[in-house]
Amino acid sequence: MFKKGEKMALAKSLKMFLTIFVATTCIYMVLYQYHLSREPITQPKYIKPPLYIITPTYRRAEQLAELTRLGYTLKHVVNLLWLVIEDANQTSPLVIHTLNRIGVPYEYFLAPMPDEYKNTKKAKPRGVSNRNRGLDYIRANATSGVFYFADDDNTYDISIFEQMRYTQKVSMWPVGLVTKFGVSTPIIRNGKITGFYDGWIGGRKFPVDMAGFAVSVKFLHERPNAKMPFKAGYEEDGFLKSLAPLNLTDIELLASNCTEILTWHTQTKKNANASPLNLTLHGDTNLVSLNTFLVRT
Repeated sequence: MFKKGEKMALAKSLKMFLTIFVATTCIYMVLYQYHLSREPITQPKYIKPPLYIITPTYRRAEQLAELTRLGYTLKHVVNLLWLVIEDANQTSPLVIHTLNRIGVPYEYFLAPMPDEYKNTKKAKPRGVSNRNRGLDYIRANATSGVFYFADDDNTYDISIFEQMRYTQKVSMWPVGLVTKFGVSTPIIRNGKITGFYDGWIGGRKFPVDMAGFAVSVKFLHERPNAKMPFKAGYEEDGFLKSLAPLNLTDIELLASNCTEILTWHTQTKKNANASPLNLTLHGDTNLVSLNTFLVRT
């Protein structure tokens, strides 16, 4: 047991300790608040306008290779949704596997070409069902941003995606490796469009390549009837005309005022389907697994 004098000394020591602790804590809090007041105010992180990339695709020997190439290009672009739309009646596990492996945010839909166009002996309007399905998705799910028709057999400099992102109405730029002219582009004189340079004009008001323009989502919403026509060779022209009123003065010029080529219509070499696998000879090898990735005859 403590004696009376010892208790008083202990109480005095505790009181002094508490006083010092409280005083130290107060000083620390004052200094901390002062430090915070000297820190610059963190600005909210700027979120870039979203991009919606509409890519038609169909089953063929090159399909997975071309989706892979395009997908890893898109992976360098932020705030992007990839709308992959296949001309087929059922989904492809291989396409889904490829898209999941690449890791770009995506939606995968089916949009088969109508039989009346599929069975015609005339030129087929390929990719129209796919692109119109993408437009339906945008109308139902997007309120801002920009959309772009990016075929999987083209080549893209990623800077064009950042440039198109800020399109207010419709933007255009040159596309390389198109027709005998080697390029499809608006003709610019004194900063204004005076015509179009393309190997095939065909009476089109907008003789441009599919890879050479982007459109504002808001602009599309203001034109609820805009869609791509099932008319081979006139898909781009028909769609742009359906955005009326659209004047040449409304079109924004990208790629340094249309002086650079940042997209190319490369078109991968057409490959024949692979020959059947001889399961008698190779049924117990890795070729069985590889077989699932190939389009066979």
